[in-house]
Amino acid sequence: TITSSYYRGAHGIIVAYDVTDQESFNNVKQWLQEIDRYACENVNKLLVGNKSDLTTEKVVDYTTAKEFADHLNIPFLETSAKNATNVEQAFMTMAAEIKTRMGPPTTEANLRSEGKINPGTPVQPRGSGCCCTAGDELSLPPHRRPPSSFVKSTRLLRSEQTTTGVFCF
Repeated sequence: TITSSYYRGAHGIIVAYDVTDQESFNNVKQWLQEIDRYACENVNKLLVGNKSDLTTEKVVDYTTAKEFADHLNIPFLETSAKNATNVEQAFMTMAAEIKTRMGPPTTEANLRSEGKINPGTPVQPRGSGCCCTAGDELSLPPHRRPPSSFVKSTRLLRSEQTTTGVFCF
């Protein structure tokens, strides 16, 4: 199915909700159930509450989301794509979690058995800019965007004012 192929092969998944929209936080449980159903058993997950800059409009408080994430043993961060607060940290957290799970680097003997990498071979860029193309809500400055080769796919749920959803790496 489309859903199972979306999650297949993902090493990490960021589940993002809007801290100013209770319904988006309520959807997190369903998204996580979908991930558990279709993704690899040991896929890394990260819960992200976006729009932390909108403190007066916030309806999902940090403690509630943190306790929810802790209960599920999932790391949690609040971010602001608008002012770049913790955005890079979210990607670095996910990368570190994946690296820890994947274990130490492969030995030279293992590399030889799996194939050969020729030094100096140019790598063709796979695209540029942010992987998130559903709207301007995640408008990261170019120097803060993850390389497109880092992101396997994105699945965004868009409302009038926010982009939330599941991002696979």
